[in-house]
Amino acid sequence: MEDSPRLARIDSRRGSEIVRITRAGLLVNLLLVVSKLAAGYLGNSRALVADGVHSIADMVTNIAVLVGVRFWSAPPTADHPYGYRRLESLISFCIGQALALAGVGIVYDAVSRLGETAEAGAYRLPALGVALFSIISKEALYRWTAARGRSLQSEVLRAVALEHRSDAFSSIPVFLTVALSTWVSSLAALDLIGALVVALFIFHSAWSICASSAHVLLDGGAGAEVDRKIAEFTRGIEGVKDLHCLRARLIGHGLILDMHVNVDGCLSFQQAHDLAHRVEDALCSPEAAAFIGREVLDAIAHVDPY
Repeated sequence: MEDSPRLARIDSRRGSEIVRITRAGLLVNLLLVVSKLAAGYLGNSRALVADGVHSIADMVTNIAVLVGVRFWSAPPTADHPYGYRRLESLISFCIGQALALAGVGIVYDAVSRLGETAEAGAYRLPALGVALFSIISKEALYRWTAARGRSLQSEVLRAVALEHRSDAFSSIPVFLTVALSTWVSSLAALDLIGALVVALFIFHSAWSICASSAHVLLDGGAGAEVDRKIAEFTRGIEGVKDLHCLRARLIGHGLILDMHVNVDGCLSFQQAHDLAHRVEDALCSPEAAAFIGREVLDAIAHVDPY
């Protein structure tokens, strides 16, 4: 548990940044929910109402992140020696499921109304403006959140960013179908088709989020490229001849490593022990994180004679 204070400080700074970004997204989503539902109802646009439901799911996501970050940023305890970082992946997985459920509701509503005679509402121009604002604002939020997610190596921010992009993309067919059904009255039924297209975007984002989160929750590996960088960095540590049995698993935004390092067989037991500690400390250093591309939260090096 020696490294717990250091890891706690890192997670505290990271958690504060995640909270700041998520709050900004929550404010934009709140504005979009109110404007989409109001304009969709007044303009009789099922597609825009469906897009408003999508934004409600985004709001739920923001709230879940704001609550969850306080827990997964907590320091390790005796009961949870690796901390609570997997909660970040669990919340991301729940975000994906919430999105999928929202998509199912939209499909059901649109399909149940396909046979009805659709008429354009009186407030279609405001509906067009709301759809256009959604495209611009959510794409800007996506770019900002995705960039910070990469910088912070935050799985949950990547999930939130995908939701922003999904909302931006889903607003494009909404804009087109509202425009067409406004100026060509015979195409009013296209609005329901637009709602179904929105649902497809939602399902795609839900699958991407759930698949990525499940990989972490099921002790998925970091990937061949990350393993290669870990091996290259470790071989560069003085005293290490080679390594094998490398295992790197994801936990939240970081990695847990264990490996066998080959060292000079003539070293004393104390020298080999000290070298193993140097390898572990080096792998957990900021220099290693910069080289590997992910922070190493903990490492165990078993020494074998070369």
